[in-house]
Amino acid sequence: MLALVQREFDPSTFDPAGGLMALMQDLELSALIGEVDPPRAEAVAAIATAKRADIRVRMITGDQAVTAAAIAAELGIEGRAVTGAEFAAMSDAEADSQVDEIGVIARVAPEHKVRLVQVLKRKGHIVAMTGDGVNDAPAIAAADIGIAMGITGTDVAKQAAKMILADDNFATIVAAVEQGRLVYDNLQKFIRVQVANLFMFILAFLGSSAFAIAGTALLDPAQVLWIHMAIVAPIGAVMGLDLSTPGIMDRRPRPFNEPIIVRAMMIRLLLVGLFMAAATLVLVQIGKTSYDSLEVEQTMAIVGLGLMNISVALNLRYPTESAFGPSTLSNSRLLWAFARAVIGSMLITQIRLLQDVFGTVPLTGAQWAICLVPAVALLLLGELGKFFIRARTRTRYAEPATAQVALPVAADRVDL
Repeated sequence: MLALVQREFDPSTFDPAGGLMALMQDLELSALIGEVDPPRAEAVAAIATAKRADIRVRMITGDQAVTAAAIAAELGIEGRAVTGAEFAAMSDAEADSQVDEIGVIARVAPEHKVRLVQVLKRKGHIVAMTGDGVNDAPAIAAADIGIAMGITGTDVAKQAAKMILADDNFATIVAAVEQGRLVYDNLQKFIRVQVANLFMFILAFLGSSAFAIAGTALLDPAQVLWIHMAIVAPIGAVMGLDLSTPGIMDRRPRPFNEPIIVRAMMIRLLLVGLFMAAATLVLVQIGKTSYDSLEVEQTMAIVGLGLMNISVALNLRYPTESAFGPSTLSNSRLLWAFARAVIGSMLITQIRLLQDVFGTVPLTGAQWAICLVPAVALLLLGELGKFFIRARTRTRYAEPATAQVALPVAADRVDL
């Protein structure tokens, strides 16, 4: 609020030596001007997205508490408003117990920001702190993720930060979180495919020797290279550049110390590798007993592995979501990778040059059908497993989620 006041006086009575303060009596109010800096429309949507992602947004501002609380309500920031002095007067035990109820801290000093970061970190939260001024630098440095403003930020704030926000827009932080989740999610997809095949090769060669099926002649080096370079690598590369997983911003944040492949997923990959290894040995045994040809055995194994890797990718791309959904058709590059795997499996059995290099022979329609059976079975078993995982997850998370990550946002620093 800006108040305009006036007073009429005889200029001849004005004494410059007395200054203007002598005239600050008997003023008449002329006008009151109310000003408001409305939040950006995308800020409201960004905060709502952050809330779905279990990210708690707090406002830290130098404004008056009532004003800050009103703006926070418009933005959808939950929690009561307190002043920096009130927050500083709390003991550590009181701050720990009340911080979850606080959404706005107004009239803050630098030490109040640092204390908020310390309280949240003490409670196990991952804390990001934004700011642009010299007085924000201590809190930015104390946070797990310090974010300095790229446009209005001082050099001191930028040097203390781990990240610089180029456009000073809060919505960009939420977009960066989504991109980070996308990159990490795709990295997991790539690793899952690679680890499943690693388990398959180890178990297949061990099983071949243990059960005297083909010994070390299960697959020769060129054939192993074909599976890796022509089948697994293209599918894995496309998985690493996949589209965003549906609902990626509706997940709870993962624990900071969680391994990239958790134990439950590692067991799942081991089972997938075990199934692929067993299916490969069965295909080799069928080729050995029915056709009495090492080339037919190995060719059926190569074709079967090529088809099974398509099922593996469909099963492991989304660990809980069904592969029989629109999201499977959303990535044309992945479909082309599947097509190349099928076409490659055909070419290696039909082109004479590839037959000579990889030791393969043409397969009959019946042999192709036999190779297709384990791929279909693996896909259906994966879907059955996902069904039980979804049912268990719905039961486990029937209660509302609680925030796991806190992100203090200085409203007078970020362009909301």
